[in-house]
Amino acid sequence: MRRRRHPALLGPLHHQVLSGRAALSAVRRGNRLPLSLGDCLQEARRVRSRRDGSVPHRGGRRPGLCLEERSAAVGLKRIVTRVFGDDSFVTTKLDAAIGWSRKYSLFMYPFVTACCGMEYMSVSSSHYDLDRFGAAFPRFSPRQADVLIVVGTISHKIAPVLTRVYEQMTEPKWVIAFGVCTCTGGFYDNYATVQGIDTLIPVDIYIPGCPPRPETVIQGIMMLQEKIQKQRQEY
Repeated sequence: MRRRRHPALLGPLHHQVLSGRAALSAVRRGNRLPLSLGDCLQEARRVRSRRDGSVPHRGGRRPGLCLEERSAAVGLKRIVTRVFGDDSFVTTKLDAAIGWSRKYSLFMYPFVTACCGMEYMSVSSSHYDLDRFGAAFPRFSPRQADVLIVVGTISHKIAPVLTRVYEQMTEPKWVIAFGVCTCTGGFYDNYATVQGIDTLIPVDIYIPGCPPRPETVIQGIMMLQEKIQKQRQEY
């Protein structure tokens, strides 16, 4: 901007209304000339004191112009993360919440082959109410189940089928061996019987008995829930 001249010698101002807020230099000479906004649009003419759109000759405040390559100052907010041991506080609580939800939503796939299936059906009845543990409703599709409960004797002929069912289950998954014949082969100690399903697939909980009592089965389910809660959760 030029130096202030005598009001009577000032020439006409072209383009009085600035479009797009043109950037001005950051260092400017302050001559206290207020920016003309005007009550209404006026034609180009000489600027006179106290007659330019009802704006006083000496403005009390300077116009708020946007400076070039600068912006308003803002405060900085720092986020402090505390670490407790190896895992952060949020991660630890998230693992606990996921473990709690998983242990009370057990979708079991019953792989029943022998007489222990009668005892399994009695455990699933309303008298013992496995709904209290979130494990009553079975799933007969490996892709929809996360607990494989093997009930009864497993022969070498059916062993590939059991392995295929286990492989089709999604992670995380767990296995329960129901009854002594499933755990060790029982009194079927011969060439046709698998001597324990842990020779085929990994087993998490062993429930002994011929057949096991319903209370023993419930205890085994509770032990599996405790194991799920304590293990490191993957998601």
